[in-house]
Amino acid sequence: MEKRTKDNPWKLQTPPLSSEYEMYIDEKDGREIIVCVVGKTILHYDVRCLSDLHEMLKAHGDWMELGAADEQKPAKEGTVEAWGRSTDNPVGGWYGLKKGFKGRFGMYVPPLMEALGLVELTHEKKNNKMRAI
Repeated sequence: MEKRTKDNPWKLQTPPLSSEYEMYIDEKDGREIIVCVVGKTILHYDVRCLSDLHEMLKAHGDWMELGAADEQKPAKEGTVEAWGRSTDNPVGGWYGLKKGFKGRFGMYVPPLMEALGLVELTHEKKNNKMRAI
């Protein structure tokens, strides 16, 4: 995987192509993380989410709804967001690492995976989906 830094981040757009944001790889507390910068908001995700989500999508074998939701809101069952916080995923819970900002996994991680050539992603105004390539 190409590793981008704070000085050379991926410049991405949300699935509906309505907002721009940046992501890059960094290290925190001895572990590799994805840093997501949305305006002045900074989110952190476990870098492992990229390979874990790709494997899950390959096993799923079809389109899966993204279902993005804030940490404080419940995620719709059967969505990428729900999987990204489920005790049944490979890390046993949240891939989001920053308290209060653990959600939105289904909004910000899929476009990075698309940029890396791992998935196909729809770009509708609402109810976007992804599937493994």
